[in-house]
Amino acid sequence: MARIAGIDLPKNKRGEIGLTYIFGVGRTTAQGILTEAGIDFNTKVQDWTDEQLTNIRGIINERIKVEGALRSEVQLNIKRLMDIGCYRGTRHRKGLPLRGQRTKNNSRTRKGKRKTVANKKKATK
Repeated sequence: MARIAGIDLPKNKRGEIGLTYIFGVGRTTAQGILTEAGIDFNTKVQDWTDEQLTNIRGIINERIKVEGALRSEVQLNIKRLMDIGCYRGTRHRKGLPLRGQRTKNNSRTRKGKRKTVANKKKATK
Protein backbone atom coordinates (compact mmCIF):
# COMPACT_ATOMS: atom_id res chain seq x y z
CA MET A 1 0.00 0.00 0.00
CA ALA A 2 1.53 3.29 -1.12
CA ARG A 3 1.15 6.07 1.43
CA ILE A 4 1.94 9.61 0.30
CA ALA A 5 1.16 12.83 2.22
CA GLY A 6 -0.87 10.85 4.78
CA ILE A 7 -3.13 9.30 2.11
CA ASP A 8 -3.29 5.60 1.23
CA LEU A 9 -3.32 5.41 -2.54
CA PRO A 10 -5.53 2.69 -4.10
CA LYS A 11 -3.36 -0.24 -5.22
CA ASN A 12 -5.22 -1.30 -8.34
CA LYS A 13 -5.42 2.14 -10.01
CA ARG A 14 -3.05 3.53 -12.63
CA GLY A 15 -0.43 5.86 -11.17
CA GLU A 16 -1.86 8.91 -12.91
CA ILE A 17 -5.29 8.31 -11.34
CA GLY A 18 -3.99 7.09 -7.98
CA LEU A 19 -2.13 10.33 -7.28
CA THR A 20 -5.33 12.34 -7.73
CA TYR A 21 -6.61 10.89 -4.44
CA ILE A 22 -4.29 13.41 -2.75
CA PHE A 23 -6.01 16.76 -2.12
CA GLY A 24 -4.34 19.33 -4.34
CA VAL A 25 -3.14 16.91 -7.02
CA GLY A 26 -5.18 16.72 -10.21
CA ARG A 27 -4.57 14.87 -13.48
CA THR A 28 -2.15 17.42 -14.95
CA THR A 29 -0.12 17.70 -11.75
CA ALA A 30 -0.03 13.89 -11.40
CA GLN A 31 1.25 13.56 -14.96
CA GLY A 32 3.94 16.15 -14.26
CA ILE A 33 5.05 14.34 -11.10
CA LEU A 34 5.24 10.97 -12.85
CA THR A 35 7.11 12.45 -15.82
CA GLU A 36 9.65 14.05 -13.51
CA ALA A 37 10.04 10.80 -11.56
CA GLY A 38 10.46 8.86 -14.81
CA ILE A 39 7.48 6.56 -14.27
CA ASP A 40 4.97 5.50 -16.93
CA PHE A 41 1.44 6.87 -16.37
CA ASN A 42 -0.10 3.43 -16.92
CA THR A 43 1.99 1.67 -14.26
CA LYS A 44 -0.29 0.58 -11.41
CA VAL A 45 0.39 1.93 -7.92
CA GLN A 46 1.05 -1.58 -6.59
CA ASP A 47 3.82 -2.04 -9.18
CA TRP A 48 5.82 1.01 -8.07
CA THR A 49 9.18 0.16 -6.52
CA ASP A 50 10.27 1.64 -3.19
CA GLU A 51 12.75 3.86 -5.04
CA GLN A 52 10.02 5.23 -7.33
CA LEU A 53 7.75 5.81 -4.35
CA THR A 54 10.49 7.72 -2.52
CA ASN A 55 11.09 9.76 -5.66
CA ILE A 56 7.40 10.71 -5.92
CA ARG A 57 7.21 11.58 -2.19
CA GLY A 58 10.23 13.85 -2.56
CA ILE A 59 8.78 15.69 -5.56
CA ILE A 60 5.44 16.24 -3.81
CA ASN A 61 7.04 17.41 -0.55
CA GLU A 62 9.40 19.85 -2.29
CA ARG A 63 7.23 21.43 -4.98
CA ILE A 64 3.53 21.01 -4.26
CA LYS A 65 1.34 22.24 -1.41
CA VAL A 66 -1.06 19.40 -0.58
CA GLU A 67 -3.54 18.18 2.04
CA GLY A 68 -3.49 20.06 5.38
CA ALA A 69 -1.39 23.03 4.29
CA LEU A 70 -3.51 23.58 1.19
CA ARG A 71 -6.81 23.16 3.06
CA SER A 72 -5.75 25.70 5.69
CA GLU A 73 -4.63 28.16 2.99
CA VAL A 74 -8.02 27.89 1.26
CA GLN A 75 -9.84 28.44 4.58
CA LEU A 76 -7.67 31.48 5.33
CA ASN A 77 -8.45 32.92 1.88
CA ILE A 78 -12.20 32.50 2.51
CA LYS A 79 -11.85 34.04 5.98
CA ARG A 80 -10.00 37.02 4.49
CA LEU A 81 -12.79 37.59 1.98
CA MET A 82 -15.34 37.52 4.80
CA ASP A 83 -13.29 39.89 6.97
CA ILE A 84 -12.86 42.56 4.30
CA GLY A 85 -16.59 42.40 3.58
CA CYS A 86 -16.37 42.00 -0.18
CA TYR A 87 -19.23 40.57 -2.24
CA ARG A 88 -17.80 37.04 -2.30
CA GLY A 89 -17.17 37.22 1.45
CA THR A 90 -20.76 38.20 2.21
CA ARG A 91 -22.04 35.38 -0.03
CA HIS A 92 -19.82 32.92 1.90
CA ARG A 93 -21.17 34.30 5.17
CA LYS A 94 -24.79 33.91 4.04
CA GLY A 95 -24.19 30.47 2.53
CA LEU A 96 -25.30 31.49 -0.96
CA PRO A 97 -23.68 30.83 -4.36
CA LEU A 98 -20.70 33.07 -5.11
CA ARG A 99 -20.38 33.12 -8.87
CA GLY A 100 -23.52 34.78 -10.19
CA GLN A 101 -25.89 31.81 -10.20
CA ARG A 102 -29.60 32.44 -9.75
CA THR A 103 -31.06 31.55 -6.39
CA LYS A 104 -34.83 31.76 -6.90
CA ASN A 105 -35.30 28.14 -7.98
CA ASN A 106 -31.99 26.34 -7.69
CA SER A 107 -28.84 26.47 -5.51
CA ARG A 108 -30.14 23.86 -3.05
CA THR A 109 -26.59 22.61 -2.50
CA ARG A 110 -25.50 25.94 -1.00
CA LYS A 111 -28.78 26.93 0.68
CA GLY A 112 -29.48 23.56 2.27
CA LYS A 113 -32.82 21.84 2.82
CA ARG A 114 -35.92 23.91 2.10
CA LYS A 115 -37.36 25.88 5.00
CA THR A 116 -41.11 26.07 4.42
CA VAL A 117 -42.76 29.35 5.33
CA ALA A 118 -46.45 29.07 6.26
CA ASN A 119 -49.04 31.26 4.50
CA LYS A 120 -51.06 33.84 6.39
CA LYS A 121 -54.63 32.69 7.11
CA LYS A 122 -57.41 34.91 5.78
CA ALA A 123 -59.70 36.44 8.37
CA THR A 124 -63.29 35.18 8.27
CA LYS A 125 -66.23 37.64 8.09
